[in-house]
Amino acid sequence: MDTVAPSLTLPVDDTASQARRARDARRGLAVFFALLIPFSLFFEALMIISGNRGLWVVPLMLTPALTSVVTRLITRQGFADVSFRPGGRRGFQGILFALFFPIVICVVSYGIAWTMGLAPFTVSLQNPLTRMLAGLALSPVLNFLLQLLLMCTVGTLINSFVTAGEEIGWRGFMLTRLIDAGAPYPVLLSGFIWALWHVPVILGGVYAAGAIPAVSTLIFVVMVTAFGVIFARLRLATGSIWPVIILHACWNAVIQNVFNGFTTGTYAWLWTDESGILVAGVMVLAAILVARGPWTIIRNSPRRGA
Repeated sequence: MDTVAPSLTLPVDDTASQARRARDARRGLAVFFALLIPFSLFFEALMIISGNRGLWVVPLMLTPALTSVVTRLITRQGFADVSFRPGGRRGFQGILFALFFPIVICVVSYGIAWTMGLAPFTVSLQNPLTRMLAGLALSPVLNFLLQLLLMCTVGTLINSFVTAGEEIGWRGFMLTRLIDAGAPYPVLLSGFIWALWHVPVILGGVYAAGAIPAVSTLIFVVMVTAFGVIFARLRLATGSIWPVIILHACWNAVIQNVFNGFTTGTYAWLWTDESGILVAGVMVLAAILVARGPWTIIRNSPRRGA
């Protein structure tokens, strides 16, 4: 493993091997983006034209993984560094973090919106799960907590099948190659690229878009770039792809299916959701805290133990 400062300046083993690693990384990134961009734009265009996010979101989310697989085959870079091993104790701790982190971010940001009246806490029957639980005559709070429990478990498990499609590409391929290629601020850059990938569908009004899509886009880019720091540290510290797959799956399940379903108001779009000011602000603070201290890069998760 390599231990590095937050700037991610890698230690030099020898000039020749570092140069070879950088060259291979740049070549891999060139092929990856050459494939990723047109295929992603194709599915995003279908989402926007059809106005049906649900029909095309799965193939879109699988695109980063599939293009990374094709890139590995073309460049003959192998698959070992995807690191599908659980990661031992570090991996287990990473998965626990992944399950609790979305709840903490949402409780703080949505809690502020609810208590200040910016976006009231309300049970909305537009939420399919709420309608299913309506027959139990639960109080709003119990309804909310039950849904939160279901989304942190069953919902996360189901979502992980599609979020793996993104994470195998973003953190399983792109992140480590940005570092190896010597890209400036590779962690921030990886989050920024991930954010830009969503921009067409936000501007097209089919994902995380409020009344003013341009404003939603700007806030979303800030939020996801900061979130990318969390993802990067989790992947690099555990050496495993599983914690970031779980984090992505739990985040989508919790914020989209629970917190958004219990939040209303004319300006709720401005304060909450993935393109809300409060969510972005809390995420930036979390990223600053998580980024502190030395970074440990584990390229391949251990078979057992630490």
